[in-house]
Amino acid sequence: MTRISLPDGRLFIGGEWQQGSGAEIASVYPADGSVNMVLRGASRSDGELAIRRAQAAQADPAWRGMKAHERARILHRIADGIESAAERIAHIQTRDTGKTLRETSALVASATGTFRYTAAALETLDDALTVPRGDYLTMSVYEPIGLVGAITPWNSPIASDAQKVAPALAAGNAVLLKPASWSPLVALELARIVEAAGLPKGLFSVLPGAGREIGNLLVEHPAIGKISFTGGTETGRMLARQAAEKLMPVSLELGGKSPSIVFADADIEQTIAGVLYGVFSSSGQSCIAGTRLFVQRSIYDEFVARLVSATKALKTGDPFDPETQVAPLVHADHRDAVAAMVEQARAEGAELLCGGAAPEALAQGAYYLPTILAGLPNTATICREEVFGPVLCVLPFEDEADVIAQSNDNAYGLACGIWTRDFPRAWRVARAITTGTVWINTYKQFSIATPFGGEKDAGLGREKGREGIRAYMAQKSVYVDLTGRPLPWARLADN
Repeated sequence: MTRISLPDGRLFIGGEWQQGSGAEIASVYPADGSVNMVLRGASRSDGELAIRRAQAAQADPAWRGMKAHERARILHRIADGIESAAERIAHIQTRDTGKTLRETSALVASATGTFRYTAAALETLDDALTVPRGDYLTMSVYEPIGLVGAITPWNSPIASDAQKVAPALAAGNAVLLKPASWSPLVALELARIVEAAGLPKGLFSVLPGAGREIGNLLVEHPAIGKISFTGGTETGRMLARQAAEKLMPVSLELGGKSPSIVFADADIEQTIAGVLYGVFSSSGQSCIAGTRLFVQRSIYDEFVARLVSATKALKTGDPFDPETQVAPLVHADHRDAVAAMVEQARAEGAELLCGGAAPEALAQGAYYLPTILAGLPNTATICREEVFGPVLCVLPFEDEADVIAQSNDNAYGLACGIWTRDFPRAWRVARAITTGTVWINTYKQFSIATPFGGEKDAGLGREKGREGIRAYMAQKSVYVDLTGRPLPWARLADN
């Protein structure tokens, strides 16, 4: 734990390393509450400086007009840099967020893959000749938006950062990245890799700071052409309202209250393993966590009993221990908020089947035991609102129609898991659930090649996939005359 140093606390502002002039930010190790480091965050003036430098860098034809394959080379070098520093980045992220080292190592690999895939997709992303309806050539071409504000959450920094930064740079933009104040360190490490990869100076900044200051600046500043945000739904609504005043495009990946559906014919062992991973990995701090578990009534009692037994056997502990499955939550304040929601649910009549407390042996850290609640209707508060912690609500259902109605009876529509041996039924239910992603007999599997996003209060727009680059570009139509003759409307005399 001590052999890898942390970033030195300076910010990367328009290609220059310098101390921030904003409020102090403390990075805390959630496993024991110790302070990793205290750094000065970005102030509004720091953000304005980064924007000015980004404007100058993005306007330079050397970048804006760079060939796609040349930009792709830079993305490949960033991927190489992430891969070569994988152990260091994973260590920093575990210290910063409390996630297990096994998980942060997987997130680093995901970030590497994101830059590699985006580079490959960029080289094969074609403009289009469209079908003309006259004596002219018509083309649809794509150009950079200009400056992009990327606002990322604390739960999966390096992967979330890459998911926004890679396509935005590929599209030819300048990117101003605002990481969450609870996890500022990994984005600063990414900045060192981006700098070393040869990205022209000024095109990338990392601005950790208060959302009301840096976040608002990015949304309100006239030079910013797009915001890509991952975080809470209420903050997303506020950003969308602000962006509407500018008529600026936004992509919003927000909250979730995803259902997992277990039919009576499901493979029980496969399903229990998938349900546990779907809700309790990342200590439940995942927007796509399967936090509402619907079990067909005919197997409800047996299945829930086996699930509770398996949940109690999960190992909660040191995030650097390879045997640990459930690590601490990101911060003691967040742990307390999760505990308060569970207590409210119990006051409303929930039956506590396991968990529901912080482990006494780990009292110094922000731990909370994997928790299962039963006995509440789908309309209960904890079945409606995102907890963002290791808390699962189990509910029975009768048949397809019943579970489809209950699953869709929620403000969110981000993800869904379906467990059954009957593929036609799985397909019917998958198409009937209003959600952005469906997993059948698996959960929380991702591909950078497959678009991701939500419906309803879960968000707006899609990330990833080949079209993920286009989301950071402006489409332009070009018409070229093929006749060499004046338009007849003018009725010019023949020469």
